[in-house]
Amino acid sequence: MYFTFVKISIMYQKILLPASYKKIGWWILLPATLLGIIFISMNVQPAWMDIKVFAVLNEEFLGKTQAFVVTHTNIAATCIGVVFILGGLFVGFSKEKNEDEFIAQTRLYALLWAVFVNYILLILALLFIYGMSFFSVMVYNMFTVLILFIIRFNYMLFKNSKSLPGEK
Repeated sequence: MYFTFVKISIMYQKILLPASYKKIGWWILLPATLLGIIFISMNVQPAWMDIKVFAVLNEEFLGKTQAFVVTHTNIAATCIGVVFILGGLFVGFSKEKNEDEFIAQTRLYALLWAVFVNYILLILALLFIYGMSFFSVMVYNMFTVLILFIIRFNYMLFKNSKSLPGEK
C-alpha cells in the first residue's frame, strides 16, 4: 500500500506547476478577486469592454438560441473570471518549495474536502434557492471548489507549521 501511495505521489508531482508559479498566481488572484468584488457589488460594465465575440452557443434574453455566431457583449466578467481561475490554478496547483509525500497527501485531502463541502453547499442551494438567485449561486459555484481548496490547503500547511516548530 505504501508503494502505491509513493508511486501515485511521484506521478502527482509531475503534473504540478513549478513552485515559482505560486507567487505569480497570488499576484494574479488577489487583484482579480478585488476587481470581481467591485464589479459584482457595483454592477459595473465598462463600455470599452463591449466587443464582438465568437459564440459557440448564444441565447438572447427572451430571444432565439443561435449556434456558431458572432455576438456583441461586455466581456468584463469573462475576463475577470478567466484571470481569477488562472490565478487560482497557479496558487493551488504549484509545488511547494519542499514538496514531499506529506504535502502531496495534504493537498489531496484539501482537494477532496473542498469538493465535498462544495457539493454540500450546492445541495443546500438546490433545496432552498430559486429563480434568478439560483443562477447567481451557480455562477459563484464555478469558483467555490478552487477557493475552498486554496483556503483549506494553506490553512492545513499553516496549522502544521505551527504544530511542528522545530521541523522545516
